[in-house]
Amino acid sequence: MSRIGKQPVAVPDGVEITIEPELVSVKGPKGELAERKNREIVVKQEDGQILVERPTNRGEHRALHGLTRSLIANMVEGVTNGFEKRLEIQGVGYRASLRGTALELNVGFSHGRAVADAPAGITFEVPTQNEIIVKGIDKQQVGEIAAEVRDVRPPEPYKGKGIRYQGEHVRRKVGKRA
Repeated sequence: MSRIGKQPVAVPDGVEITIEPELVSVKGPKGELAERKNREIVVKQEDGQILVERPTNRGEHRALHGLTRSLIANMVEGVTNGFEKRLEIQGVGYRASLRGTALELNVGFSHGRAVADAPAGITFEVPTQNEIIVKGIDKQQVGEIAAEVRDVRPPEPYKGKGIRYQGEHVRRKVGKRA
């Protein structure tokens, strides 16, 4: 049995969950999220908890069991606390700034490079010139936008310049030798 799938998801106060045959909706203080689910996976709400059950032990049901539980847990966490990814910028003259809701990055290109406006549900924060915070309620969307920002100038292995996740270790290489 799936260790993750059999754990109940605690539902905090102020969070409403609607369960339909193919859709689970979660509404909380920070917003509303919905996720499609497989019809065969059973999702029940009992005593302030969400329980996920599978019909058989077939491989596809076992895979969907833990996945469904994790997606529901992430939705509950997102509408109560939200998610954030922190990015660091390293390099001489490299910096970030906000222009309205758009994030503008100066990371060594001949012209400043602005990442597109923040999509609905995502906000950027720039506490210092070398730090970017991506916030939102959808864990997948926050991770995807943070990855897009990092891909503008990923860290390079020789000098370590570029945009990296906070705490990310970049393996360094030795340069040319004479």
